[in-house]
Amino acid sequence: MNWNWLVPVLIVGSISLSWAFTTWVRARHGYPIDDGNGNIVHKTTSLEDSRKLELLERENGALKGQIGRLEERIAVLERIATDPAERTARAIDALR
Repeated sequence: MNWNWLVPVLIVGSISLSWAFTTWVRARHGYPIDDGNGNIVHKTTSLEDSRKLELLERENGALKGQIGRLEERIAVLERIATDPAERTARAIDALR
C-alpha cells in the first residue's frame, strides 16, 4: 500500500491545528486577532476594559498638560540662569 499521500496531509493538518490553537489562546487571553496581514479582525473588550482605557486616556492628557507647564518653567529657569546678572537685575528693577 502506498502511504506517500499521508505525509503532506499530516503536515497541512498539523499546521492548521497549530494555527487554530494559537488563535484560540490569543482570543482567550484578550489579544486582538488579526488576519495575518496586520489587520485586526476581532477585538473583544469588556465594559470594564473600556472604562479603564478611558480613565488612562484622561490621565494621559492631564500628564501631558503638566509636562508642558513644567517645560515652560524649566525654560524660564534656564533663561534666568544663563542671562547676565546685569540684565536680570534690570528686569527685576523694571518690574518694581
